[in-house]
Amino acid sequence: MSTLNVSLVQTRTHWHDPAANRAMFDIWLQEVPQDSQLVVLPEMFSTGFTMASREVAESMQGETVRWLVECARALRKTICGSVVVEEGGRYYNRLVWAPPDGRLHTYDKRHLFRMAGETEHYDAGNRRVIVQLAGFRVCLAVCYDLRFPVWLRNRDDYDVLLVVANWPAARLAAWDTLLRARAVENLAYVVGVNVLGTDGAGVVYEGGSAVYDPEGRALLAPSAKSGVAGARLDLQALAEYRAAFPAWRDADRFELDI
Repeated sequence: MSTLNVSLVQTRTHWHDPAANRAMFDIWLQEVPQDSQLVVLPEMFSTGFTMASREVAESMQGETVRWLVECARALRKTICGSVVVEEGGRYYNRLVWAPPDGRLHTYDKRHLFRMAGETEHYDAGNRRVIVQLAGFRVCLAVCYDLRFPVWLRNRDDYDVLLVVANWPAARLAAWDTLLRARAVENLAYVVGVNVLGTDGAGVVYEGGSAVYDPEGRALLAPSAKSGVAGARLDLQALAEYRAAFPAWRDADRFELDI
């Protein structure tokens, strides 16, 4: 069974400046280890967490998505992060999963952060998205989704929960607690990527990007440093833990009303 080497890019971003952010991430991508198979960028990595959706939105044929595709192909790695996307007159906080072969997958953030007005400027997604890489099934999520365990409940359909975020420093303890909780309750690895600095709306971020195993142990401990950091996920170890501690067999059945 396989392993998956994941690299997380934790950094400040340039407010409403996609070109500057793409150039900055070009530099960070040079530091990604050669054996890394997956590179995770933050939520709204090209703009910062903005409510100016109509001003900054790009299409799926726009420069930022094209850049993701080109980087993935050049580095021969899967790269993902969320982007403000306009489609059919609607605006989405869209996580774009870009593998080297250019076959994109997308997940539109389901739970919009109403306390910042996201519900007024974006449209919510209505489907879970699970992708595959190196034998791992990866469930995609964006920031505020992390607070909703029913939406993220593992139905024996994923091995890794991946969360990209702009999670404020004021609630950083909740971020770390929820990352651990989602790992433990779902018997899955959890990968969470956050940002640093103060954005154009005056919100402060202190990182805390981390990777947890299904027992809630840190494979990559949270920090407030900028840079590229990583972890190796082991599918055999996950299968053995699930077999030895099969809590999933006692999970409650339910249906989502969306």
